[in-house]
Amino acid sequence: MGALVTVAWVLVGILMRVAATVGSAWSIIALALIVLTSIVWGGYDGIRDARANPDPDDYADLTMVWLKAGFLSAAIAVVIGWIAGMTLVPEMRPPGLMVAITAGISFLTLLVYVPAFIGVSIGRWLIRREERKAAQAAEETPANEEAVTTA
Repeated sequence: MGALVTVAWVLVGILMRVAATVGSAWSIIALALIVLTSIVWGGYDGIRDARANPDPDDYADLTMVWLKAGFLSAAIAVVIGWIAGMTLVPEMRPPGLMVAITAGISFLTLLVYVPAFIGVSIGRWLIRREERKAAQAAEETPANEEAVTTA
C-alpha cells in the first residue's frame, strides 16, 4: 500500500506538469485507485480471516493491522512525496514539512484504513452468508428425503 500511495502521489505531481488543466481529474483517479485497492485488499483479508475462523468471536484483529498499514503507507508516501516535490517535481507544490507530516499522514491513513475496514467487513459478511446458506440447505435436505421415504 505504501508503494501504491507513494507512486500515486508522485505520478499526480508529474501529470500536473504535463496536463495541468485536468489536474483535479488526475487526483480523483489516484484517490479512487487507492480506495478501490484498499477495499479489495481488505475484502480479501476479511474472506481469508472468516474462512480460517468459523466462530466470529475468534476473528483476528484486522482493525489494528489495517490502521498500522494505513499509517505506514501514509508516512512513506508523505516523506518520499515531500522530498520528490522539493527536488524533482516542483509542480507537486508540497506544503511545509510539519503540515505534510501531520495533515498528510492523517488524511492518507484514513484514506487507506476506512475503505480497507469496509472491505474486511464485506468479506467476512460474504463468508458468513455462504455458511448460512450451506447450513440451511443441509437442514432442508434430510427433511425432504424423510418425506419421500415415508410416503
